[in-house]
Amino acid sequence: MFSKTRVTETRSQQSTATSAPETSAPATPAPERPTESAPAASRMRNTPSVLSSDLKVSGNISTDGDIQIEGNVEGDIRAHQLVIGESATIKGEIVGDDVVVNGRVIGRVRGLKVRLTATARVEGDIIHKTIAIESGAHFEGSVQRQEDPLANGGTKKLAAPTAS
Repeated sequence: MFSKTRVTETRSQQSTATSAPETSAPATPAPERPTESAPAASRMRNTPSVLSSDLKVSGNISTDGDIQIEGNVEGDIRAHQLVIGESATIKGEIVGDDVVVNGRVIGRVRGLKVRLTATARVEGDIIHKTIAIESGAHFEGSVQRQEDPLANGGTKKLAAPTAS
């Protein structure tokens, strides 16, 4: 088993520690070390970046992590998990794996999982894999389900119905 100090050692300490003979625990094989730090990296990813309500951004925002926006953004936003706060106004396209809208969005929303809460105000199209719209949400636009809405920016147009 691992001792607590071995798991929390820095890389330079690990290289010196493995060269010295140990009697309490066997040396850990090198391929297993990246998996020891993987849970720490995923814990850091779960902490969202927050843009406060007094912040105004003009330009695009892109991250592989999570973001919560309480201020105003004029530009496109791309994130893993994206939460639009009640006081936020977004003018641009929103793209994310998990999108929760509590505030106002003027533009297209694309996400694998999209949720409009009761305080949401959306003016634009929504392209999703799954969607939830709470009672009280205001939505003006079209809704389209796609198996992979993040694959590309273009929406597929449905074929016109044929007369039978």
